Amino acid sequence: MTAELDRIRLTGLRARGYHGVLEHERRDGQEFVVDAVLALDLRAAGRSDDLAETVHYGELADRLVAVVEGDPVRLIETLAERLAAVCLAERRVRLVEVTVHKPQAPIPHAFDDVSVTIVRGSG
Repeated sequence: MTAELDRIRLTGLRARGYHGVLEHERRDGQEFVVDAVLALDLRAAGRSDDLAETVHYGELADRLVAVVEGDPVRLIETLAERLAAVCLAERRVRLVEVTVHKPQAPIPHAFDDVSVTIVRGSG
């Protein structure tokens, strides 16, 4: 992430999805947790106090949840790419960092979390 851009952070967004390699993951589903950090210039929004000059994070959250709840994929890397594309569709967003957490991943050992983080830019 570049220092000259401002940030909007949406963390801990939860949704049920049916992603995974194993049959039971695709059949039963599980909770996924998404963090998105948007890098953009927020000066106009700060001066104008106008929602049109920024990203409406409530609407963005709706779109991200729709992706998690939507068409299943095998890899959380693929899910992260789809989520990043949604964020980058916002015209003001220059760079996005998306983390997809899979806290119920099928690992036969005690663990806190499995996650994938990707960083993508517009253009």
